[in-house]
Amino acid sequence: MTAQLNVTTHSFTDCQAQAVALAERVAVRLRAALIERGRAVLAVSGGSTPKEFFARLSHAALDWANVQVTLVDERWVPDSDERSNARLVKSLLLQHAASAAQFVPLYTGAPTPEQGLAEADARIDALPLPFDAVILGMGDDGHTASFFPGGDHLAEALDPDGRARVLPMRAPAAGEPRITLSLPTVLETRALYLLVSGEKKRDLLADARLGLDTARNYPVRAVLTQQRVPVAVYWCP
Repeated sequence: MTAQLNVTTHSFTDCQAQAVALAERVAVRLRAALIERGRAVLAVSGGSTPKEFFARLSHAALDWANVQVTLVDERWVPDSDERSNARLVKSLLLQHAASAAQFVPLYTGAPTPEQGLAEADARIDALPLPFDAVILGMGDDGHTASFFPGGDHLAEALDPDGRARVLPMRAPAAGEPRITLSLPTVLETRALYLLVSGEKKRDLLADARLGLDTARNYPVRAVLTQQRVPVAVYWCP
């Protein structure tokens, strides 16, 4: 385990061990919330990296009926689409013991994220924030959540003093139009985890932390350099 700035890195020799460790840690967080407040709120990201983590967490023994699960960001597609983050979460996380959890999607069915923004915002606003845990990932271009380089609402999304909870996002590398929690909303959590795999992303993350060369402009740097909540990086090869 290594620490730098507000970031602690937990490195594992294989990705199954990473998934098991993070699932256990998040389960501890959720159990503590359930004991203290009778409810828990978890926000997760999509992509391929969290699949094993979702599968492990789905078996955790806790009072899932009082857990609400939502997304950090979403492609603006229905959950019948294979690229839907909601579909991924439903198929891997909301299974077994975790099938009793309440899922709060960001996609509303409106034609565009801009048209669905008010409803998505209301859904997040209705959650008993702060989150008990937020799970982020990171792309090869340094994006996290839907904070994409060149995003049309990137500056607003990364504004630490911004008031928007949820924002639409369109960017060249994003594919579909997206909807995303803003940085202040992501940071409104009791625990923040960044799940990454591969040597390329390890090096990218190190450059982003230090602000080296083009890495100073990677959106993930806003998460790594903020001081509101500690960031625990879980890395595997």
